[in-house]
Amino acid sequence: MIVLALISITASAYAGSSYVTIVEPFNATATANSSVFLGKVGPGQAFYITVSSATAYPNGTKVAYGWNKLSVEGVPQSWVVENSSLNNQLLAALIKTAPTAANGTYSFNVTAVNIGNYSRLGSVTFRAIVNVTPDVFKLDVSPSNISTGPAEPATIYVTINNTGVSDSPFVIAMQGLPGFSQQNLTRSVIALHHTSRTYSYPIYENEPGTYNINVNVSSSSSPLVYERSNVTFLVDASVQNDYAAIGQGGLLFPPIYEPVYAVMHLISLLFGK
Repeated sequence: MIVLALISITASAYAGSSYVTIVEPFNATATANSSVFLGKVGPGQAFYITVSSATAYPNGTKVAYGWNKLSVEGVPQSWVVENSSLNNQLLAALIKTAPTAANGTYSFNVTAVNIGNYSRLGSVTFRAIVNVTPDVFKLDVSPSNISTGPAEPATIYVTINNTGVSDSPFVIAMQGLPGFSQQNLTRSVIALHHTSRTYSYPIYENEPGTYNINVNVSSSSSPLVYERSNVTFLVDASVQNDYAAIGQGGLLFPPIYEPVYAVMHLISLLFGK
């Protein structure tokens, strides 16, 4: 009985001094009963909490595989949780918010477990906090005005700055070009959490005119996570537009004329549109 009591006291001492190293969605250290604000997540979006299996004893001795499992408890009703697999160097638990989750701050418990307490580390539970909001990314589309000739390609650039914690894909859709297949204007792209990425899109229209294009970007997980930008697209037959189209690969000629093409495209850049 005395031996068992000593083991229990030792295990408690180790557990009280252990820590959890969070590596995703950002680097942080959590201790027992501490709170960690993870960031923003959209309704219906999923995100990971990933921790290292490594920790240390009170005397500073490192334990490479101290934690064997990461579990999550206490999430709101209708949220989905997948606890981590066992005995990996990195332990990742998946949390998916409810599609109907109201805006606001939510918290839940995250526990790193030393299974069977074989290393006498016990477990460490900390409080994770997230803010549910549709405002999890910023959209920039450029240029806002662009022109080219009929059936000649022009390029617009869509930049998604993902300020949330989810890596859920985004869907870019464009409307307003009747002569260009809408299927070709819709793409699923990845902008990882806390990163910004730019995507280029060649567009064209067969009929001359001025077109107001809507560039719509939404999370594939929720239509509530949504931003829109407008582009004015002028389609007009002109020598200058033909020169500019060369730089987009819109015109085809024998390769021996390539030096001439380069000069023609440079002229369009120098004199602008």
